[in-house]
Amino acid sequence: MPAIPGRSCGSCTLCCQVLVIEELEKDAGTLCKNCSVGGGCKIYNKRPEVCRDFECEWLTERDVPQVLFPDRHGTLLMIDADSEEYLAVCDPKKPAAWRNPLMLKHLIAKAKEGEVVVAKSGTQAWRIYPNGQIAPWA
Repeated sequence: MPAIPGRSCGSCTLCCQVLVIEELEKDAGTLCKNCSVGGGCKIYNKRPEVCRDFECEWLTERDVPQVLFPDRHGTLLMIDADSEEYLAVCDPKKPAAWRNPLMLKHLIAKAKEGEVVVAKSGTQAWRIYPNGQIAPWA
């Protein structure tokens, strides 16, 4: 899906930190060796297809408020390609960012729309339900 007019990655590199990128032998929570913080990808024109195809929800979905910019807020919103879960993946330096009232309100709204919503921080995960309840997720 194309980016919403007026939205771009800009200086955000949160996906370069929180996601697993097998093609680059990069683990979740570690900054990609090809990432220049604030400057983007050093191998942009040669980056793997998985990187070329990735667009976070903030970039493409109008219902994600402008204020929830991933780098600033510390949470990357995305749809998991395998499970179809709506994920809120936290910056390791901000492990509770998904609990911010604005983010939690957004996550509950997505659950009310019928999405399976999961917040992830490191190796921990929580399911967010439409009624606002939160429970550990395996």
